[in-house]
Amino acid sequence: MQLLFVHGALVRDGAWWWRPAADLLERRTGIRSRAVALPSCGERAAGEGESDSDAAGGLVADAAALRRELDNSDEVIVVGHSYGGTVIAEAGAHPAVKGLFYISSYLPDIGQAQGAIMSGEPDPVSIADNGDGTLGVSGYDVASFGARFLQDADAATQLEAWQRVTAQDASAFVTPTTAVGWQGVDSTYLVCTHDRSTSLDLQRFHAARATRSVEVQTGHHPFITRPELVVDELVRQARPKRGPASTSRLP
Repeated sequence: MQLLFVHGALVRDGAWWWRPAADLLERRTGIRSRAVALPSCGERAAGEGESDSDAAGGLVADAAALRRELDNSDEVIVVGHSYGGTVIAEAGAHPAVKGLFYISSYLPDIGQAQGAIMSGEPDPVSIADNGDGTLGVSGYDVASFGARFLQDADAATQLEAWQRVTAQDASAFVTPTTAVGWQGVDSTYLVCTHDRSTSLDLQRFHAARATRSVEVQTGHHPFITRPELVVDELVRQARPKRGPASTSRLP
């Protein structure tokens, strides 16, 4: 069993974001992780040239990057954080996927774009057009970004996170999905009840589409601030119990 992590929007270096959970998961279970490089965020896998999908940009390129990773994998749990869930949907069904794990994320229907999913949020994240085909967070500095996205992390971690904020291809937000990679796959959704980025109502709406959901009292990035909670649920995901969909709450 392996694990692939698909990070959220407007950041880079998924391996850094995922590392606290990855290290703990490997120590406890031997399951190894790697992060998917998202072309829309200016990332490319080591040794990989530009493909036709990369030229298309945005969500199309990101989904193709995930499929390439899956093509080189066997028995994988895919973790989608925030925008990463939309990438999972667009990547479609793949025989290597044995389970999906969502963290404050989205399980969109065909035809839904990321921007549309987020359009009804009561306190939306401020995003601006950079004038070059990309979007970026707007009006934040390290302190306000930390307070919004990582209020349960220390100042040093907030600074490191801020240094990984990046511009992203605007088409990642406006391209409608053409597949539903989450359908028919065993899945767990972590609802982050103290999240200041994605509203609790929106999380619970998408969590209802997963096989099971668990509510954790964390901000938007529990894999950084409470990796033990994430790993506990990943262990359960790797050995799923038979039974109806369920919801539980953790401290």
